[in-house]
Amino acid sequence: MAKALSACGARVAVCSLRAHTSQAVVDEIRASGGTAIAVAFNVLEKAEVQAACTRIEQDLGPIDILINGAGGNHPKGTTSKEYLDPADLAAPAGSTTTFFDLDPAGIAQVFNLNFQGTLLPSQVFCRGMADRKQGVVINITSMNSFRPLTKIPAYSGAKAAVSNFTQWMAVHFSQVGIRVNALAPGFFLTNQNRALLTDAKGGLTARGEKIIAHTPLRRFGDPEDLIGALLWLVSDASKFVTGVVVPVDGGFSAYSGV
Repeated sequence: MAKALSACGARVAVCSLRAHTSQAVVDEIRASGGTAIAVAFNVLEKAEVQAACTRIEQDLGPIDILINGAGGNHPKGTTSKEYLDPADLAAPAGSTTTFFDLDPAGIAQVFNLNFQGTLLPSQVFCRGMADRKQGVVINITSMNSFRPLTKIPAYSGAKAAVSNFTQWMAVHFSQVGIRVNALAPGFFLTNQNRALLTDAKGGLTARGEKIIAHTPLRRFGDPEDLIGALLWLVSDASKFVTGVVVPVDGGFSAYSGV
């Protein structure tokens, strides 16, 4: 996304928790002739977000586009199995993680990262947009927000909250020139989920096979598959579009399985 926006002429601040992650993308953008800076901060620490905003405005100028992409899951918010088996209720402690064993701290971490990690940057970065009466916000939600996936109730619920918050923001900011929409990616192979969806030989796990079987286009998404929808939503081509969540999922949300 950062590279695509730069290719369109945007000055880009690539933000992440770790500086080296941002810098690697910035180096690519600069090598292509673009303007970019790397900024590291924790989206859950408002003071850090504010300091980052100040630096970005000083280095690049007013912020017109905000992409809220922080997110992720946590093992402590995940069940071991897709379905609760009666035998699991009598299983030895620690042998399996049922719904009843989910750790409140793990669930809170998932909700904080996904929801608070969208709300806090929006509070900081959208203030200047509101003052100037122009701006676009793109939140990254998930297909989980439409159809919750088995085993990950915390992540599904958190992304549903982001989708709902997108609609709330769109209404709240409608009178100050800020449009707010969201992208809901389907299944994209990432460092976070690769071990879950593929095996050591590069083949699909059982869960990976199930996903592909329920994706009409019969493949995982590539990062480039998000670019078209992104550029549409941040440009004047969508100037009358706000409060929508756009699935980019290969048809997953349209398929009932039969």
